[in-house]
Parts: sequence; C-alpha cells; structure tokens
Amino acid sequence: MSEVFDLVVRGGTIVDGSGGESYTGDVGVRNGVIAAIAPDLAGGREEVDARGCIVTPGFVDVHTHYDGQITWEHRLAPSSDHGVTTVLMGNCGVGFAPCRPDDRDILVRLMEGVEEIPGIVMAEGVPWNWETFPAYMDALEQRNADIDFCVQLPHSPLRVYVMGERAVKNEPPSDDDLTAMRRLTREAMEAGALGVSTSHSPSHRFITGEPAPSIHTEVKELLALADGLRDAGKGVFQMLGNFRDSASSQFAMFETIAQAAGRPLSFTYAQNMADPDGWRVTLGKLEEAHAKGLEIRGQVLPRPVGILMGLDLLLHAFSFTPSYLEIADLPLTEKVRRMRDPEMRRRLLTETPSHTHPHLLGLVREQDNLYVLGSPPNYNPLPEESLAAIAKSQNRNVREVIYDALLERDGHEIIYRPLGNMAEDPPRFEGVADLLRSPHAIIGLGDGGAHYGTICDAAFTTYFLTYWLSEARSARFDLNEAIRILSHDPAQAVGLRDRGLLKVGYKADINVIDMDRLTLHPPRPIYDLPAGGRRLTQKADGYVATIVSGKITYREGTPTGALPGRLQRFAREAA
Repeated sequence: MSEVFDLVVRGGTIVDGSGGESYTGDVGVRNGVIAAIAPDLAGGREEVDARGCIVTPGFVDVHTHYDGQITWEHRLAPSSDHGVTTVLMGNCGVGFAPCRPDDRDILVRLMEGVEEIPGIVMAEGVPWNWETFPAYMDALEQRNADIDFCVQLPHSPLRVYVMGERAVKNEPPSDDDLTAMRRLTREAMEAGALGVSTSHSPSHRFITGEPAPSIHTEVKELLALADGLRDAGKGVFQMLGNFRDSASSQFAMFETIAQAAGRPLSFTYAQNMADPDGWRVTLGKLEEAHAKGLEIRGQVLPRPVGILMGLDLLLHAFSFTPSYLEIADLPLTEKVRRMRDPEMRRRLLTETPSHTHPHLLGLVREQDNLYVLGSPPNYNPLPEESLAAIAKSQNRNVREVIYDALLERDGHEIIYRPLGNMAEDPPRFEGVADLLRSPHAIIGLGDGGAHYGTICDAAFTTYFLTYWLSEARSARFDLNEAIRILSHDPAQAVGLRDRGLLKVGYKADINVIDMDRLTLHPPRPIYDLPAGGRRLTQKADGYVATIVSGKITYREGTPTGALPGRLQRFAREAA
C-alpha cells in the first residue's frame, strides 16, 4: 500500500470512545481528520509509536472559563496538560462580552469576585477589541491555541449590556429589556455560540461582596434567554443553581427552562454535604424529565469538589487578619520567616479575619474540614486525617495545627478544603460513580482559566483514569467506558458530533497514553500570568502524545509549539 499519511499513530490499543471493545491497530491521519484505522498502515510523514499504550479520542471539557486567557496566551493549560483537546467556556453566566467600554470595570470586578482572576491580570491581559458578542467571537477567531475552544453567551454581561447600572443593582428588567435579551441571545447563537449560561449561586459575587447581576433574576428573565435559543433553533443552556434551595425546587426551574427553550440544558450537579441524599432526588428527577422528552443533564466532577489553601495561594485560615495583611504581599520566604517569629504567631492565632465577601470569609473561617493535600495529592482523605481530628488527638488548638501545617515544606504546603462529593464515610462518596454512569450526567467542571489561586480541577481527566480505574477502587469503571465518558459523551451533549470518537472521517483529536505510567502530581503555583499574576498548575506523567487536528501538540507532557486549536463555531454534525 503506497498511500502516505500526514501522521500515523502506530501499534496502540485503540479505545475508540464508543464504549465498545478495544483492539490493536494503527490510526492514519490526513488533512486533520482520521483517514484510516487498520493494522499495518502505510507510512506517515510523522509517526507516534503507541505500542504498549492506549490510543483514545481527545477529551472534552464542557465547563471552563478560558474567556480571558485565550485573549492573552496560546496555551489553554492546565486543561491541555491532561489530554483535553476541546473546551467550552463562558459558563456560570460570567465572561467578557457583550460589553460597552464604560462597563469594562464592572466585568473585571465581577470576574475577580466570581472566578478569582486578579484585576491587574485582566487590566494588562484582556485587549477589549470588541463590544458585541459576535464581535468578541470575531476577535477570538483571530486567535490560535494548543486546543480547540468554543464559547457561550454569559448572562451577567448580557444583563449589564442591556440594563446598565440597573443590572448591577439587581433591579427587575422591563419588557423591553427582556425583548433585548431574547434578541441578543438569538444573535449570539446565529453567530456560532454553542449556548447561553447563567448562575443563581449565592457565592457568585463581586470582589466587594455584592451579588452578581444574574443571581437574583426571576424565572421570566431566564425564559427570555430560553426563548432566544428557541428562536435560533440551536444552542444549549447551562446553569449553576442555588445550592441553598432544595433539589426538587431547583429541578422544577430546570424543567421550566428546558421546556421553553426546546434545547438541551445542563447544570452543576454535586453532592451537597448539607444534603447528602439530595443527589438521589435529582437523579430521579432527571430520569422523569427524560421520560417526558426533556434533554437535561447534570455536570459532574469525578472527585470531591473543593478548594486549595496555602501561604502561596489566595486563601488560608489567616488571610484576612490584620497582622497577616501586613505581610501578605511579601515573598514567600520572607512571609514564612515572619510567621515563624513567636510574636507574629501569637498575634495571628488571636486575631479574627474580616472581609466584605461573605463566601470568602466563610472559607477562611472553616476549621473542621481541612486536610493536608500531600504528594501524591490525596483528594479522598479519611475523617481522622483532618487537621481538626489531629488537633483533638494531640489535645491542641486547631488553629495552631493549621498554622503549623501552613509552614510545612517552607510554606509550600497545600491545605485541602472539600466542599462536596464526599459526605459518605467511609469510603468517601461512591455515588459519584453512579452519577458518571448515568446517561443523564456528563463529566466536566474543570473550571480551567479561573480560580487561579484556589482551584485546579482541570486535571480531573487524569484523576478519573488513575483513581476510578485503580485496583484500590476495584476498577469501578471499565477502561472503554471511562474513555467514552471523557470524550464522546460530553462532545455529544454540546453538539460537537465531529469529535469524541476514533472513526474514519472524524476530527483527528487523539491521545496516546501509557496507563502504567499515568501519574497525577500535586498542584503548584506559578507566576506567569500578565503582570506576573499567579495561577495553579498541575502536571501529569504518562501522556505520550496529544494530537489536535492531526498536529502533535504535546509529547511526554511538553508542548511542541504547534497551535492548531481554533474557535469552533456552531454545533458540528457527525462525520
């Protein structure tokens, strides 16, 4: 056979994303798509030796916040470090468009409070070469990246664009406002946005503590967005509900929106530690909704939902105390030196934190549910491993134990604060496996591009493959099933039907993974954002190669410099 391919991935175990049985063969790529899958293909201009490895479709994360990061850099890390080849951004109703010039500061303050992107990073990094949402998409079309990216229209910027200061004051919209929101939603879908997003989460606030514009919106306003989707005949609806509401009342609202839109809806779906069995109620509601013909899915993170705290991160138990604020901006080494001073220790242990943002203040005041993350990172600690339990066993004040833990490893130690998906003890929250298996749930919630100093969940793909497929977990998932969950299912859920499978004619987004070497390392902060801003990164071993549109973007976790990733407009039909 004389045919020559642009790229051949040779001799691997092909796990094609369908959930069917794996098999050995070669994958031949031509012009960015899969041209052949068979044993002993002809040569390629470039080849990847996949013997002893699995070959999978690229992974898809439907919940990210790279809306700003894509405008100032070309790597959508940490997602692209973990086999993800397509991301959907613009979630939770926040973003940077549409936006009039006079309202830019509002969106900056909102993103600083909701998604923890430092204002100085946005001031230096975001070019603001757009006003309308279609113009934002046109600006993104000029960008290239290591992976593909798609956008959603966020509700809070839309509300500010239509209502101005009234939106920030959480005033109700007029009929004209609702008509404008409906029209602009349709306009965004017709320009190629994949959907619209909103949030009712009480934790979503400006950095100064005021609620985000979307939080208190009534159902009639959400229905204006839904009507915009119906008018366009395309798009998905994404929502983060109010975790303080009952599972039943939240789901009733989801059903109302999905019925009005006639389009798929997905929502953040996690086990609430205050309502440990609420997820079962929601799962039953999902099954009932699908029986009615409504396409509603929950977005599930495959590990406990939580935040990371430390002296080199945004938050910890002493963050907002007067004495710590005196040293907060010092280099870490100097900060540690000062905190080891007995007088500083005495002051910090007696002071009370204070902040205008109630959610942030609540996080730093937590004492009962904190753990040392460690290396390798342990996202599923036992109750007796909490710092409160250790303090009790040592007959010490828990704040002293937290203080000492923060100073471990010369101040580099990370304290883990779970917030959900782990309320059953032991063995943690096994219900996550049931959720991920449900046809009414999709894996996601990586949150890449946001929470630069408290969260690094974009590595969930590696976690899923190392934790849930391990012998310690009795291999709760079959490998073929796991790859389908990471690739095909999320791609289908948002209408990207041209990827997520290794089949002839499909987009050549491919991972080559050495499962024997697949290892997740602890997260660590780096200072490479605009203006020297900090972000958390997390590396993994075992990704032999990642391929996007037939171009090798990573070899052994190191970027090759290839940037084939582009804005993906509109839903895509299957090959």
